[in-house]
Amino acid sequence: MSQVDGDLQPEPSSQVDENVRLPASSTAVATSESARQKRKIAHLEEKLQVLESGHAVKERESNHYVSQGRAIRWIVTLFDGIEALIAENDRRCDNEDKDSPSHNSYLPQLYYQSQDHLQAGYIALNNALPWFHHKASEMEYEEHCHMLKKLRQGDDSARGDDTSKLKCLVADWINRDLKPDPPVDFEDKHYRGFINDGCGRLLCPTELDWDQPTVRAGIRDHADGYIVTEMSWPRFLYDGYTTDPNNLEEGLFKSKLLLQAFKAIFTSPSSAKEVVGDGDGANVIENNRRTKKNLFGQKVKTHLRFALSSVTSWHQVDGDFDYAQFWCNIIDFFEQAPGRLAQCNVDRLLAWWTRKVFGTSQCAELSDTAKASMSVNALAMQRV
Repeated sequence: MSQVDGDLQPEPSSQVDENVRLPASSTAVATSESARQKRKIAHLEEKLQVLESGHAVKERESNHYVSQGRAIRWIVTLFDGIEALIAENDRRCDNEDKDSPSHNSYLPQLYYQSQDHLQAGYIALNNALPWFHHKASEMEYEEHCHMLKKLRQGDDSARGDDTSKLKCLVADWINRDLKPDPPVDFEDKHYRGFINDGCGRLLCPTELDWDQPTVRAGIRDHADGYIVTEMSWPRFLYDGYTTDPNNLEEGLFKSKLLLQAFKAIFTSPSSAKEVVGDGDGANVIENNRRTKKNLFGQKVKTHLRFALSSVTSWHQVDGDFDYAQFWCNIIDFFEQAPGRLAQCNVDRLLAWWTRKVFGTSQCAELSDTAKASMSVNALAMQRV
């Protein structure tokens, strides 16, 4: 071969990319290592983005459960756990599948009342969180446990916020209205309860006279005949904090302190300063059927009793007083009325609460003539 021919021969294939070293038997198309690394990095970044996106979604979902859980202690149940509500509903479903009798004559009636309260709570839970039943049925076990954990976190935080809010407010209200000596301490709850004259007067059972020295001493010493339990209505529930022994329903659940506590929790602390007269909101008496279904008022009564007591942290039992049973007594008063007359009284009481908290609108009472003379309507007529 001539020298010219040798000069015209192509460059060796190994010079296509000096960085690429492939085995002689490989069928791969030569690609630089830097290019391959760039593609790997891009792929990992995509995976990381997907993971971060999934984490963000899960975090938003968790926050949603926490916020939804706050409603449980407001409009579902104040004491029963979500698991107990679910278990009761499952038990009833199992009994229906097995065609088992709903009641056993050997078990006490109180047992069935407790079951009925749990089932009512489960129904209220699904009314408050319409998505709960379906979602809980479709979830895997771990997801289900995570959801319940976050719901519990929300309901616990709501109860903590409410009791903390009432702690100082109740002291201020009592000191202003009753002027006890010594006054109620704003921070230290150890000096509340029956130790303090103002708190003791409000916590005193209606069948006892707090003004009697023997009564005050008997209650403080837990003497026989002066034991305070959840089976006595305390005076703070009554209008004017006084009762008629011959008509114990008169004035019940109409006290100023109850209205103040309700407004402080469910509207705003500033609105609690004005409880005389009717509220200023729109007319929602027509929505009283919905109001009957919620447990706002019942919850406030229990929280207010806790704020008046000397207990420093939330417990179901305070000495001889069982808060859970007290709660059930209030629920039964509203939801287990023994007859038409009692139900009418409950309806009137709920209408009173609706009016006191939200007020009534006078617009419906305006005549067509009065409406026509108002400037908006008058201007509309002038522009025709």
